[in-house]
Amino acid sequence: MEVRVLRYFLTVVREESITKAAEMLHITQPTLSRQLAQFEEEVGVRLFHRGTRRIVLTNEGMLLRRRAEEIVDLIDKTERELLEQDELVDGTVTIGAGELASVQTLAELIKSAKIRYPLMRYELLTASADLTKERMDRGLTDIGLLLEPIDIEKYEFVRLKVKERWAVIMRPDDPLASQEYVRREDLLDAPLIFPMRGNVQSELFNWFGPSFDRRNIVVTSSMSTNASIMVEKGIGRSVTIEGGRPYLDRSRLVCLPLFPELRATSVLAWKRGQPFSLAAAKFIEHIKKTLA
Repeated sequence: MEVRVLRYFLTVVREESITKAAEMLHITQPTLSRQLAQFEEEVGVRLFHRGTRRIVLTNEGMLLRRRAEEIVDLIDKTERELLEQDELVDGTVTIGAGELASVQTLAELIKSAKIRYPLMRYELLTASADLTKERMDRGLTDIGLLLEPIDIEKYEFVRLKVKERWAVIMRPDDPLASQEYVRREDLLDAPLIFPMRGNVQSELFNWFGPSFDRRNIVVTSSMSTNASIMVEKGIGRSVTIEGGRPYLDRSRLVCLPLFPELRATSVLAWKRGQPFSLAAAKFIEHIKKTLA
């Protein structure tokens, strides 16, 4: 006997009509009729007298109505009490994240979790995916927001819908700054600042093609903010994930997307089989439910 079907039954009793009840429940009338018929077969008794204008409960149906109301009320009360317990969950969730556009999704998750778990706190460590993974493996970080490609065989994860876009950061006096986008031929003979991660570099090398001279890479940086400082000092142009770059002051730095467009995905991940604090476990549960 499923609670969902008990709620269906009580709605039909209240509306005295399967058609009206189906509208209230946002399901089709045939679906509701089939559910009720299966329910009657399961309990082994007839619950309704089906008239032309309205349905009427049998004696067995009236008994079930009283018991169903008690069961549903008890379940609702239990759920409220569990939510009240959630408000008492205390602790800190440690999260590692790159400088990515998908940090906006992470912020929304924290914002909604604060409503349910107001006592929980969050430590946000901005770091590369490799460093975040290392800290997760050592048990120092609970959850990582990781830019792909990355080996996540040892982790549970949710892949985010946000598409990360690759772009070039340059000074506003750069000859390319007035363009809408940057093509590979614009960058072949210029000093460049690249991300430090090897597998990410491989993605970029594939985009540049065989004519790219890797000796043009004058600096590699694990953080795009530090790379932006290098750009401002005239060391080179930075090829980086766009991330939070749209918030930059365009009077100091300009961000233009690559063309043909190059995009990447990111994941929220946590180590499989890792014992977590109650706060971290609750936040992981919140991630799963919200992003399912």
